[in-house]
Amino acid sequence: MTRVTQVTILIVLVILFALLYQGLWGDPHRIPTVLVGTRAPLFEGPDVETGASLSSSQFAGKVILVNFWASWCQECKVEHDNLLRLYEDFRDHPDFVMLGINYQDEVEDARAYLKERGSGFAHMRDVKGTLAIAFGVYGVPETFVIDKAGLIRHKRIGPIVGDAYTQLTKHVLTPLLNDANPVL
Repeated sequence: MTRVTQVTILIVLVILFALLYQGLWGDPHRIPTVLVGTRAPLFEGPDVETGASLSSSQFAGKVILVNFWASWCQECKVEHDNLLRLYEDFRDHPDFVMLGINYQDEVEDARAYLKERGSGFAHMRDVKGTLAIAFGVYGVPETFVIDKAGLIRHKRIGPIVGDAYTQLTKHVLTPLLNDANPVL
């Protein structure tokens, strides 16, 4: 093996190690999305609890918080009380809508989960998983905020707890609800 080949292999190994190191210590909740700033997909589906049809068109002109969840998801259970608190904090604002999207779940399990843990806002079933694909969901929980113009303005991968709750309420929802064109 020539000296040039050895140096090239060493450089490649150092680069791979650096990428691996960054991946191990990076924040997995900060996966960038190409969807932020783009038009939210149109969606519709049955309500988890009643079976009635829900559609994004009925929420046009409002700030919509969309949370993908499942009854089998442990992190969803961790964030559930915060989602209920978030809904209580903003539900009286006329331009606010909160919608849970039940992902890859049995309807009976989803209903039991909501009955046990409580629910004050609507939950839609993603029957075929196409809505999760349209939103680019990696897994659950994931939360999106859609502004009044229908643009995705925020995405959070992982549970809404701790600093994520504060970030979402103070730096995303409040500005969107109180200003027509906030800079986020």
